[in-house]
Amino acid sequence: MRGLAHPHRSHRPPRRLLAALATAVAAVLVYVLTMLPAPAATPHAAQADVVGNATHFDGLGQPYGGCGMPQSQLDSPDFVALNVFNTPGDYGSHPRPVPAAQSSIVGAWDNGHNCGRWVRVTIGDYCTGTNDGAAGQPFCRNGGWTQDSYNGATLTMLVADSCADTNAWCRDDPNHLDLDTASLGHFTQNGTAVTGLADHWNNRHVSWSYVPAPGYTGDIKIGFLQGAQRYWGAVSVSHLPNGVHGVEFYSGGAWHEAQMNSDMGQSFILDPTTDGGTDFRIRVRDVDDSYVFGGRTYDFSLPAACSGTCSQPYTGVDYTTGGGSTTPTTTPATTPPTTPPTSPTSTPPTSSGAGGCAAAVHVSNSWPGGYQADVTVRNTGTRQTTGWAVRLALPQGVTIGSVWNAAADASAPATTLRNVAYNGTLAPSASTSWGMTLSGTDQSLGTPSCTASG
Repeated sequence: MRGLAHPHRSHRPPRRLLAALATAVAAVLVYVLTMLPAPAATPHAAQADVVGNATHFDGLGQPYGGCGMPQSQLDSPDFVALNVFNTPGDYGSHPRPVPAAQSSIVGAWDNGHNCGRWVRVTIGDYCTGTNDGAAGQPFCRNGGWTQDSYNGATLTMLVADSCADTNAWCRDDPNHLDLDTASLGHFTQNGTAVTGLADHWNNRHVSWSYVPAPGYTGDIKIGFLQGAQRYWGAVSVSHLPNGVHGVEFYSGGAWHEAQMNSDMGQSFILDPTTDGGTDFRIRVRDVDDSYVFGGRTYDFSLPAACSGTCSQPYTGVDYTTGGGSTTPTTTPATTPPTTPPTSPTSTPPTSSGAGGCAAAVHVSNSWPGGYQADVTVRNTGTRQTTGWAVRLALPQGVTIGSVWNAAADASAPATTLRNVAYNGTLAPSASTSWGMTLSGTDQSLGTPSCTASG
């Protein structure tokens, strides 16, 4: 049996198995009373907005973020990290996951049980003083909180990572959020994208609360993790309508509770349906401990690519379903690909109107040495499409990094991105969108070409 895998995040300290004993003194109590914001509400309950300090970081580590998902497989390019610990005045190390005997120090991360949820974030006041997260120091000292033109900008973001850093933000403020830096360019205000927010940050206040998965359609995603095999069935479960609080697997004729993979809240360790087999069956519980889609079951097998062990960080699988009292919709709108692309055949549009399409690309965010581009594909024909392909002519020295809602086809001429399983079908005049990050400085992407089948 393999040991449990741990996420690796460049901006996070390594997890330690030995707990440091915290000292409780009167000075700490005074510090708590005078400097902390209001306590957070119970994570799983309906929650009004809370206010906390907000920092930002460069992205998930490799190969996984704190939830056990690679960044390329997230439902959204916009994600946050929640506090692992709530230990005001104590900046020492503690075990992860937090044992039941130390439940009083559990932060909003809740040992991974808030993974896969969504939060609605609203930009708040700017600090005119020093807000550096120094241990034992007040937030925004030698200054104050003040409104500016960014107040009220909002963005809905995915919980995908955790903060266990030994600073005051991650330990003293139970409502602290750590935001993905690139997401600062995606906030909107009165329907318009804001610009320059990252340059006017100084670790602001934000208000936030948990919200339902925005525009949820489709069904869950399942993928095996690196190192998974028949005797160590490590999977990640994502594209969730209301987070994930538990996974049960069927083995030996009975249902069993799956062990969470450390505190990576979307990763669980399964046994196959029969001893030594390669077939698996699961059902999933959400953050309210309700069965997802009324107890729907998911049957899948260890992929051929994992005949010995899975070598990739994430190997998506197809599945069949059974039971359940509710039926999910069938057209996911925002989920990244679950399996390697199969390169569907694309044909150019004909005079029959059987599948014309057009594509438009625009740069939506940039940073030193790279940028993000969003692409819209529209059916310009008179019949429904069954697939599309967009070809790009990238400038010299520019390469594609991550892609969501599309799949790269290296076997096609130039740089070709194709639909994935859930967004190739477009009614006449309907459109879909996908995005990518690129390395390089030249943003002259020109006009992409688009072909469709239908």
